[in-house]
Amino acid sequence: MDLSNVQSSEIKNLDILAKRVVEGFITGMHKSPFHGFSVEFSEHKLYNKGESTRHIDWKLFAKTEKLYTKKYEEETNLRCHIIIDNSASMHYPIVKKQTVDSLNKVGFSAVAAAALMEIFKKQRDAVGLSIYSDTYEYYAPEKGSERHRKMLLNQLEQLLVSDSKTTTDTYRYLHEIAEKIYRRSLIFVFTDMFQTSKNDEALFEALRHLKYNKHEVVLFHTFDGKTELNFNFDNAPKKFVDLETGEEINVYAENVQEKYKEIIENYFKELKNKCLQYKIDYVPVDIHSGFNQILTKYLISRKKIK
Repeated sequence: MDLSNVQSSEIKNLDILAKRVVEGFITGMHKSPFHGFSVEFSEHKLYNKGESTRHIDWKLFAKTEKLYTKKYEEETNLRCHIIIDNSASMHYPIVKKQTVDSLNKVGFSAVAAAALMEIFKKQRDAVGLSIYSDTYEYYAPEKGSERHRKMLLNQLEQLLVSDSKTTTDTYRYLHEIAEKIYRRSLIFVFTDMFQTSKNDEALFEALRHLKYNKHEVVLFHTFDGKTELNFNFDNAPKKFVDLETGEEINVYAENVQEKYKEIIENYFKELKNKCLQYKIDYVPVDIHSGFNQILTKYLISRKKIK
């Protein structure tokens, strides 16, 4: 997503930024041979005599001289739930102020979630939100009203200015969230998959729990590609500190880069294979790669669940 027209300053209005992200995404879809998805978000049906005139689309009447009513949430609605990991490791890399071109992992997740919510609104899909760290910080059920969306945007804006020094048990909170989502939904999870207290099997059991009610689950594995994947540091001696445990190690980056990349790439492959095994959509998301892949995945998943 090209946001070069957006000033590289602190993000002060997440709603406006989300609109620009989605507008650019839709424009890109129109310009490319990207077929199979609706970009005409309003749905209409012919007005029948005796129905309420409340939902007549008068702008369309002015163009066609025919009466159409808009289809609203109860007729077109899909339920979506966004889950964001707000533990200390998600606040990497350390940035003084979150800007469009300088986001940490939780900041990227917040902007991506806001963009998803903007496109949910265009598709008339209801949205809920869960945020967790070492506690279940926030929960809102799936609703489609504008007031509800504004409330969720406020929570996401708080993530952009928040700090965290907590560890997390992702598996524990995914189980709790799974118990709250009753009706079939499209679920998006933003996490870096770092946890210190349990093995990966416990985490995947929790992800499986999210699928028990036939939910469609998309795991956005969020990471900083420059340093967390490629270990792209200069070769001066550095102290590396685990943001969640506080554990420290002193190394020359060049001495461990090759082995580090091998281990991380193998870990990513294992995550992908595990997700395939459990029928979870796995999407590795480099925070420097933009938001188009997030929105594209939503459209693909939406077609699958409808």
